[in-house]
Amino acid sequence: METTETTSSASSASSPFPNIPPVIETDDREYRDTGVPSTVAIAGHPLHPLSVIFPIAFLAAALGSDFGYWLTRDYFWARASFWLIGLGLGGGAIAAAIGLSDFLKIERVRKRNAGWAHLILNVSLLVLSLVNFLLRIGDAEARILPWGLLISLIVGTLTSISGWFGAELSYRHKIGVVGAGSRRYP
Repeated sequence: METTETTSSASSASSPFPNIPPVIETDDREYRDTGVPSTVAIAGHPLHPLSVIFPIAFLAAALGSDFGYWLTRDYFWARASFWLIGLGLGGGAIAAAIGLSDFLKIERVRKRNAGWAHLILNVSLLVLSLVNFLLRIGDAEARILPWGLLISLIVGTLTSISGWFGAELSYRHKIGVVGAGSRRYP
């Protein structure tokens, strides 16, 4: 038993990051290089991580207010959801434009499964948020149950998964960080 533990800890010590599912690729060269800066930055600070904070918060809060409506049937929660989805959609469009710039201009992003997954999930959640918003125009209360709540739940789930892939791009592949690495490969 002691040999297995030693071997296990020795293999994890040789890799700078944990073993991950085969869907996400790992490249030690990327982990060890200085990183690829974002194409949209102010004074070297990438704007994409900053721009996603409010849309994520608004869409998560919309899910919470939809649950609030489900539990209370109070119109306040329906109106809150409508505005939160609208704000999340608007902010998400800005974040998407910034992220798309990095996706198109940094080859390393397009070479990673995490980059494609992040893009596809974000486009999907923006389309679903638009549908959710359009469903509620005119009568914010009428379509919350069941479709509005269900769409909000799917958007919340996709946002979490997409955020994980975005973190993979930043932390594992060092994309959109302060650095002087190649936009292609280290």
